[in-house]
Amino acid sequence: MSALEPTTPSAPQRVGWAWRPYALALPALVLLAAVIGYPLITIVLRSLSEPQWGLQNYTWFFGAPVNLTVLQRTFSISAWVTVVCVLCAYPYAYLMTAVGPRVRLALILCVLIPFWVSGVVRTLSWVILLQDSGVINSLLRSAGFDGVRLIRTQTGVVIGMAQVLLPFMILPLYSVMKGIDLRLVQAARSLGARPSRAFFTVYLPLSLPGVYAGAIIVFILALGFYITPALLGGPRSTMLSTLVQTQVLSLLQWGRGGAMGVVLLVATFVLLSLAAPVMRSRHREAGRR
Repeated sequence: MSALEPTTPSAPQRVGWAWRPYALALPALVLLAAVIGYPLITIVLRSLSEPQWGLQNYTWFFGAPVNLTVLQRTFSISAWVTVVCVLCAYPYAYLMTAVGPRVRLALILCVLIPFWVSGVVRTLSWVILLQDSGVINSLLRSAGFDGVRLIRTQTGVVIGMAQVLLPFMILPLYSVMKGIDLRLVQAARSLGARPSRAFFTVYLPLSLPGVYAGAIIVFILALGFYITPALLGGPRSTMLSTLVQTQVLSLLQWGRGGAMGVVLLVATFVLLSLAAPVMRSRHREAGRR
């Protein structure tokens, strides 16, 4: 065999190369297990062992109507925040794909700048805007309208959380929309479809994967929000994260706080498992189109 001829790797060499990607990913897996797996296992064990081994913490959680009400409210607020983010982010992301490079850069900077500002600062700014004597009510009164109560309400919590989570919806939407071939819409219009029909039958289905990805991210992040509901909300807008904080830091009931966290985690997994088949089917339908 000539020295210049390529050599075919043997079977042991091929097996060794097949394991190289897993070996490279091993440090990341160890880090995830250390920073996510270990705390999660600790919380589960504490929910079962404090003050003694058993299911008394879960019995207490499901036996208290206020806990079930707060759990339902947590998912309701998170769902409303997701809907608001979708409605606000979709036209913004679409605009990012339709403008020139300079304007697109400015729009991207507007999305990224909130990441450079503390969430506490942004929430406190909403306190100033939404309070009864704040900017929004002052403008309404100067225009001849009655003031509206926004602070310490569920509406104010949804507004503040949506503003914080909006970038997490815009970026997945933009990443999908920029890959859509606009000639498909033009072809639909050339065949006689009105602009609105071409959008809803061609463009919207192709952009649904970005909607689903952003909605999942926003919904999951909204479930664990604490600072924004604590500063903008009131007793009627309390979320489960506030109860967890009360049980752990104020009452030192680690078992009950851990049970709340486990219930929220399991409920989230159940909802995602129910929604995943629907999202996959819609994704396949969009791909066939």
